[in-house]
Amino acid sequence: MTRAPDAGAHPGTAVPQQGPSAIPREVPEALPEQRSVRPLSLSTVARSRGAQLNRVTGLLLWAVFIAFFAVRVPSTFLTSATFNSIAGDQSVTVILALGLLVTLAAGQFDLSAAQNLGLCAVIDSELMVHHHLDPVLASLLTLAVGAGIGLVNGVLVAVVGVNSFIATLGMSSVLLAFTEQLSGNQFVGPVPAAFQKIASHSLLGVPIAAVYAMILAALVWYVLEHTPAGRRTYAVGANPDAARLAGVRTTRYVIASFVVTAVFAALAGILATAKIGEVAPTLGPGYMLPAFAACFLGATQLKLGRFNVWGAVIALYLLATGVKGLQLIGSQLWVTDLFNGVALIAAVSVAVLSGKRRPRRAKARAAANAAS
Repeated sequence: MTRAPDAGAHPGTAVPQQGPSAIPREVPEALPEQRSVRPLSLSTVARSRGAQLNRVTGLLLWAVFIAFFAVRVPSTFLTSATFNSIAGDQSVTVILALGLLVTLAAGQFDLSAAQNLGLCAVIDSELMVHHHLDPVLASLLTLAVGAGIGLVNGVLVAVVGVNSFIATLGMSSVLLAFTEQLSGNQFVGPVPAAFQKIASHSLLGVPIAAVYAMILAALVWYVLEHTPAGRRTYAVGANPDAARLAGVRTTRYVIASFVVTAVFAALAGILATAKIGEVAPTLGPGYMLPAFAACFLGATQLKLGRFNVWGAVIALYLLATGVKGLQLIGSQLWVTDLFNGVALIAAVSVAVLSGKRRPRRAKARAAANAAS
């Protein structure tokens, strides 16, 4: 039996009912046809279009770079050799950046990933050249070593409680020492020609290394965006306490993110070994800055304020196009480091400013709605 609402009850409040199957009912404030519909203002439409434009600024800037260098050095820039160079040379960096995205999505940093790449490249080469192991077995053992490094990082951060910056920075130094000791500060190689073939041919005119990178990018995108594991990883990165209260095993996800990043670093090291054939002990660190720059610049594309796969891929090839164009113009080698460093600072600055503006815009919209 239901109880009649009080005479002084405010319209729009739920009417309580008794009994286990009672369903709250809401008294409408007005009939649909009686409600006023507030038209969109020009400023609201402009803000919406501006937000949509901000999501693709990387694509627009990429087009500007292509047009500028096409006019500046048309004979060397607009060639298949330049396209293959940009696509193929960035494949190792793309794979490393995909791994870094996973830890960044979980709210952590892995500063040891680039040196992990270098160590795994040396290990893979050593096993094939000096121990004469089959390339498949050597690569599997290399992946196991990389995964073990990620597991140690994850335990230090998620179980021991060491800050991810400190833990992975210290691990990077440890890995550098192992790399120098294992290689004797000498080039290791050349690796067997059969192994080099896995990265030397093309598929429909596209370097096969770039195809590998895009397949892995699609895999990471699907897992992060379309599986419960990916959504929980983002939840852990956004608010670990809230995720824990919601039942997410945050410790496991943090550890798993470091393992995934390390495995991708090992894959990148194996691919780098196949591409160059002879590995230097200083191979790894050069990949760190462009990979991180791509991840942070990618967070300003497609999905603002969120680390995402395709934003990172766009950002990486945008940076690679700029660097390649500057090289073809005849710029000095140090311009590459300058370009990547400025891009990283600019990307982080844009992300920080965007994060500050978002709460202000939300408050402004709430105030406007309340006033209307």
